[in-house]
Amino acid sequence: MVLSDQEAQFFVNTIKNTSGYDFSEYSEKSLKRRLQKILIDNNTDLLGLINKLKTNKSFLEKTVRDITVNTTELFRDPQIWQTLRYRILPEFSENRNINIWHAGCSTGQEVYSMMILLNELGLLDKAKIFASDLNTDALEAAKKGNYKYRFNIGYLDNFDKVIKENPYNYEEYNDVPYSKYFKIDKVSDSIQINDFLRQKPIFRQHDLVHGGNLYFAKFDLILCRNVIIYFKYSLQNKVFKLFHDHLYTKGLLVLGMHETMLGEITSQFDKKGQAYQKK
Repeated sequence: MVLSDQEAQFFVNTIKNTSGYDFSEYSEKSLKRRLQKILIDNNTDLLGLINKLKTNKSFLEKTVRDITVNTTELFRDPQIWQTLRYRILPEFSENRNINIWHAGCSTGQEVYSMMILLNELGLLDKAKIFASDLNTDALEAAKKGNYKYRFNIGYLDNFDKVIKENPYNYEEYNDVPYSKYFKIDKVSDSIQINDFLRQKPIFRQHDLVHGGNLYFAKFDLILCRNVIIYFKYSLQNKVFKLFHDHLYTKGLLVLGMHETMLGEITSQFDKKGQAYQKK
């Protein structure tokens, strides 16, 4: 089953007219892929789906969550976290406070990665951690901080590369036990983040499409990784403008490995590896 552009637009218009959600500036390719999966999972055709969206609000909310779900992991793309550890976060060591916003935080692994890193650098106490996502199921999972062990065993390799090893000095090795930050229970197949980390972030639902600063704060560091890749160019720039307006001067924006900033907005930032620093 291959959806046409017109069918995808029909779906987008229905969602927009029935709720406050707007997918009109999402990438057609990724939207169609996820919409096809929703049709298969619900054993229905597009008209059947549309009718149910119009008459069942809870089903509509679930469909929105299915469209916006993103995968993530602890210390995803370790080289970015190594850059954060050795090149970026030390620049904030003299700050009285460090405001960090994880925009599009999904199920929270990135948020916990950041706090683990901050704690290792002695900066966690002065950090304020904000995290937001459109997907309420993902946010609930993020608050619980409980992940599958066997499915996510690669988390431990990432942890080792970022926390235990130093890519700039191979003789250095930090023997940090996993239990310092999470409990592994192989019998129940779980990785449970420790309470002192789970209790710190402020999690909120937020829609980047409609913009606005959810927290009424300015930030030293914003992470929005593997989110804008699903947006069209016009929406990407709208979101970049939002981030620019709410970063302190010299504040940094970190994107995903395969994401980049294009267009006029680039003149407002200096590129520093995978980070963009507000001029």
